[in-house]
Amino acid sequence: MSEQTALENVKVRAAVPDADQGGKLAAASTPLMAAYQIIFGIVLLLIWQAASLWLIDPFFISSPVEVLERLWVWTRDGSIFLHIWATLYATFLGFVIGSVAGVIGGIWLGVSPFFSRLLNPYIWAFNALPKVALAPLLILWFGLGIQSKVALAAVLVVFLVFVNTFSGVREVDQDLIDGVRLMKAKRSQILMKVILPSAMSWIFVGLKSALPYALIGVIIGEMIASNKGLGYLVQRAGSEFDTAGAFAALTIIAVIAAILNELVQAAQSRLERWKIVSR
Repeated sequence: MSEQTALENVKVRAAVPDADQGGKLAAASTPLMAAYQIIFGIVLLLIWQAASLWLIDPFFISSPVEVLERLWVWTRDGSIFLHIWATLYATFLGFVIGSVAGVIGGIWLGVSPFFSRLLNPYIWAFNALPKVALAPLLILWFGLGIQSKVALAAVLVVFLVFVNTFSGVREVDQDLIDGVRLMKAKRSQILMKVILPSAMSWIFVGLKSALPYALIGVIIGEMIASNKGLGYLVQRAGSEFDTAGAFAALTIIAVIAAILNELVQAAQSRLERWKIVSR
């Protein structure tokens, strides 16, 4: 064996423990991974606190201590719960409306080649529009109430869900459809027993991608024209140069987004228990 080959073998053997260690860390149990995540979050907070003390003026970045104090004040007087409810309610309505419209539209065009070709340029032209730029028009059409926030959230959600649903329906194995047709299955049975289950993973990818945008749409609407909601808190804190208040509201928004994502993930796991994942 040559010297070069021996060196290569030594390098390969040295790399194997690192790969095994990385695999063990990635396969950590859920409680252990949660502990890692908490530790990582604490480290970030400590870095933030240290930066606010010695590197950057707290006026610009506030500090974790000030943010926690502001959250405690809001929680103690109960005012934060009104704002959280306003944002969550509008987000839920906008997400549901946009998701239902996106799924129905994606399935309809996915199984209708003629209408898919007919509407294709109009759909993609409208999808290319910056949805946030529609906020002033939606406020003009629906007023300053919750309707405009729900409409903006639904507009942001509908195309993300539509595109994934449409792609999922188009990717359904044609042999499965032909097989159930040979068994005299009706169109509705093909849809419910073959197309919808096969496209479910695509649909949930769209739902998980769209959920943060529903929250973003509501927040933007609240920042433009509202007197309640987390977006209103961010806008008010910014206008008052209150960085602690702005970071406190943003922290709540981030926590809500993480919780909503976990709920969608749990729903996907429950609805796809039948699916066999190959390894």
